[in-house]
Amino acid sequence: MVLIILAIGAILAAIAAWFVILFTGRMPRGLFDYMVGVLRYSLRVEAYAFVLTTDVYPPFSLKE
Repeated sequence: MVLIILAIGAILAAIAAWFVILFTGRMPRGLFDYMVGVLRYSLRVEAYAFVLTTDVYPPFSLKE
């Protein structure tokens, strides 16, 4: 459930980033950090739940 909510937020952030990049030519660091954090969390959840490559439960954090 957490990952679904974060993914929806990442999609909205990507759309917002597209418009910001279109007008300013730069991506805001906050949007970039959020999107990268969601991708990292998604990879940790997939490794734990689907691939079973780790026994460590992924923390609820978007940081490394």
